Amino acid sequence: MDEKESPRVGAAVKRRRRALQLTLAVVSSRSGLSVPFLSQVENDRARPSRRSLELVAEALETTSGELLAAAEAARTVDVVRAAEHSPGLPAGVRAIVRGRHQLHALEFTGEQDAGREFQHRNDELLYVADGAAEVEAEGRAYRLDRGDTLYLSGGVRHRWRATEPGTRLLVVAVAEHVEAEEE
Repeated sequence: MDEKESPRVGAAVKRRRRALQLTLAVVSSRSGLSVPFLSQVENDRARPSRRSLELVAEALETTSGELLAAAEAARTVDVVRAAEHSPGLPAGVRAIVRGRHQLHALEFTGEQDAGREFQHRNDELLYVADGAAEVEAEGRAYRLDRGDTLYLSGGVRHRWRATEPGTRLLVVAVAEHVEAEEE
């Protein structure tokens, strides 16, 4: 199995490991593979060879075929239409990625609660699709116009407000349930 054919099985490996309540260290000990490599596999930063996948599967008391099937079942293609509303979110806010994935994305339209401060564990990107916004982060104010982006690393306190009517701001982030790692 070459690199192009190597499977992306990270989510399936992580789910199985957590279901068995095993640490990466235990899986490493059982498989003979390093903890850093296993972490990279779980985060889809490395793709295991056929032999490595077999070792991981044995350590997780399953088969490589079952891990591949679980990975394939987890793949999703989902279209969110512009007219769709997101249940449970306030007016002017809609999810542009449905479900619980590694990526979390929301669209904010119009004036939102400008006084609310945010601080997220993981990185995020703000993109102004229409209009303009002002973002306060780390004691500085940043004006963003249509097409501008602002990157915030995890832990940065920030707040934002639309400065023009009809502003649409997209917030794309590493989901809170994902343990993002620095490279």
